[in-house]
Amino acid sequence: MSHDDWDHSPLPIGILFSHTGVTSAVERTQLSATRLAIAEINAAGGVAGRELVGIGGNCEADPKVFRREATRLVEEEGVRLLFGCYMSSTRKAVLPVVEARGALLFYPTLYEGFDYSPNCIYTGAVPNQNSQPLVRYLMQHYGPRMLLVGSNYIYPYESNRIFSDLVTAAGGRILDEIYVPLDPKPEDFERVLRKIARLEPDAVFSTIVGSGTAQFYEGYRRAGFDAGRRPIASLTTSEAEVAEMPAEAAQGHLTAAPYFQSLDTPRNRAFLAAWRQHVGLEVPVTAAAEAAYFQVHLAARAVAQARSTARDAVVEALGQVQFEAPQGLVAIDPANNHCFLWPKVAKLDARARFEVVWDPRRRITPDPYFASSTLDDWSLGAQPAGIG
Repeated sequence: MSHDDWDHSPLPIGILFSHTGVTSAVERTQLSATRLAIAEINAAGGVAGRELVGIGGNCEADPKVFRREATRLVEEEGVRLLFGCYMSSTRKAVLPVVEARGALLFYPTLYEGFDYSPNCIYTGAVPNQNSQPLVRYLMQHYGPRMLLVGSNYIYPYESNRIFSDLVTAAGGRILDEIYVPLDPKPEDFERVLRKIARLEPDAVFSTIVGSGTAQFYEGYRRAGFDAGRRPIASLTTSEAEVAEMPAEAAQGHLTAAPYFQSLDTPRNRAFLAAWRQHVGLEVPVTAAAEAAYFQVHLAARAVAQARSTARDAVVEALGQVQFEAPQGLVAIDPANNHCFLWPKVAKLDARARFEVVWDPRRRITPDPYFASSTLDDWSLGAQPAGIG
């Protein structure tokens, strides 16, 4: 659709999330956040006078279903903009669909970096916005000896490779790297816990996703490991996974992310009030949900400015708009289609709430190709608040 034939008919957008499946707990938070953003945009008059209508079915945490649903939305429903995907395997399943058909995918999940598509906008954190700050914090506060545990798919492999490079470049040591099935059983963690007991790392870096996360943390506590002395540090453990485990299993463990539900700022308080009204606080707010929320607002501003849903027009306009997200002012870097974000490190307290323990209060330029790979240059390209 061009600027000239812009009308006031409803504007359909595709929504690609899982209501069931191994990662459905966090994907449901992303779905709720997407719907909240749509409701807010429509209440404010829509996108240049057009009502946003979100359509899409359950993707079942299955890359094949994601691809099939994306194809249906583009070919049968006429959708040009799609919002969703959690696991990297699902993003990779959808990208050929949008690339072949000139559509645009907005991807709201942290990932391993080293990816670019002119048909994708990446709003989750990349390694220089989460892995680097987390490694730096662990090395300074716990020690240099790390053990890696992950789910058996692409994101953990690549994330662990980057984490290992950072640790070894800083003089640390990776003791072992262990993988468990994506849908693990308790016995899959027994060998992991035995290895931890034998090697005694200073910290455990976990890239376990979905339903296995609570199993691992509960097993870790039952094995008697002291999170205060030897924490699990994980980029994939959010408020959604924490909600599925006892508070005593969560306490003391760490993560790095641009957003936490516990942030005490006027903007986040307003966001949580809207969340409470539209979604309900029984659904936790995760960093992935916050990205799913603000990316719809960024897209709406870009489409309104371009008065078009054509890929090139929307991408060009995205380089000129910003949005005051719950984490801070966010924007897309036109050099790589990734997002300026506000990294933080947080520790889970006795109430299983994330308490921020490190916050540089800087907006960090995305480095998806990880051109800077030492701990000392994590803030390369840092942007103070309000700088586009």
